[in-house]
Amino acid sequence: MINTGTMAWLFLILGGLFEIAWAIAMKYSEGFTRLWPTVWMVIAMAISLWLLGLAMKTLPVGTSYAVWVGVGAVGTAILGIVLFNEPAHAARLASITLIVAGIVGLKLTSPG
Repeated sequence: MINTGTMAWLFLILGGLFEIAWAIAMKYSEGFTRLWPTVWMVIAMAISLWLLGLAMKTLPVGTSYAVWVGVGAVGTAILGIVLFNEPAHAARLASITLIVAGIVGLKLTSPG
């Protein structure tokens, strides 16, 4: 059986993935002028926040929020490079790597 700490981290990572989904949907909504990307954005936002709230029942607020934002930031930056031809120069990739290192550090030093 999976313990509550493991479930909290699973909720947190899934919440971060839905954060990526709503950020990308927001881009595709073209300033909320396209209906379906806007609808998907709102749905993904609601799911993302709900999962963050579930994780915060067990994990510290600082860790939860920082990891949630970090997962969203890393995923969105990578998809920006892949989907929207955003720059992928060394400094940008190094910065993304530093965010990942921060997420790993928070996991290693947090309860659960």
